[in-house]
Amino acid sequence: MTFAIEIEKKHVQKSERVKSLEIHPTEPWVLVSLYTGTVQIWNYQSQTVEKNYQVSESPVRSAKFIAREKSIVVGSDDHFIRVYNYTTDEKTKEFKAHDDYIRSLAVHPTLPYVLSCSDDMMIKLWDWEKDWACTQIFKGHNHYVMQVAFNPKENQTFTSVSLDCTMKMWNLSSSDLILELEAHSTGINCVDFLTCNDKQYLITGSDDHTAKVWDLQNQTCVQILEGHKNNISALAMHPELPALFTGSEDGTFRVWDATNYSLLNTQISELGRIWAIGFASLEGSHMLIIGCDEGMIIGKIVCSETPEED
Repeated sequence: MTFAIEIEKKHVQKSERVKSLEIHPTEPWVLVSLYTGTVQIWNYQSQTVEKNYQVSESPVRSAKFIAREKSIVVGSDDHFIRVYNYTTDEKTKEFKAHDDYIRSLAVHPTLPYVLSCSDDMMIKLWDWEKDWACTQIFKGHNHYVMQVAFNPKENQTFTSVSLDCTMKMWNLSSSDLILELEAHSTGINCVDFLTCNDKQYLITGSDDHTAKVWDLQNQTCVQILEGHKNNISALAMHPELPALFTGSEDGTFRVWDATNYSLLNTQISELGRIWAIGFASLEGSHMLIIGCDEGMIIGKIVCSETPEED
């Protein structure tokens, strides 16, 4: 199958720099964190801002829904994690979590856990059923930890990537490493899991302008995705389509076939550097949401299938 991506100008939402995007699992909402310290819940169906939280005077680099708690959790450059109930808008928790900028948060799919990672080179596990107690600290990176992500197939494990050029796999029950790979020659900014033909892979995006696909079982790089002209700052595997999206500080995003890693499409963002990629469904269509320097772009993913050549 060959994919074409249309940016139909479904909507362009101008704003300050978007640092993260998160799609609500049931509501037509995008949780948007901004470099200005504001977090918004934006309705992509009505194209309106439903909620606006002035979180901090510092940039907010990560915000996540905790849908089963009707909450959002936010990490910012002032070293604090804050939690808001999005039904009442009440701030339910605020605490200093790290000694430097908080780069990324990850919410466990079933357990009451949130992971945070920071420029203080630490990863911390928080339990909201224990009043947000820190129950585990993971040390081992020797530069800023840029992103953490739970393993969707084995959610007792998670991965982290860092400007120390490594990707690490960890077990929640201990602070011991499961796996460590020197994945790139320069810093790694982003990571996601990819499953193809029942086999699991990991994708890493780096300041070396490439993304790499890793066979976790054999601990080998099976593909290098080349073509971006600047740092890869965001990547995401589509949850339903066999398509991998990479976004860069060169102001473009690229779409790759997740089965053979061929390049399917390249688009210019028109709103500057790309910092976040998300996916939604609207009226039966697959939607792509891109977070950039100057706001968000929402486009429709149009899939076309071409026959195999003889």
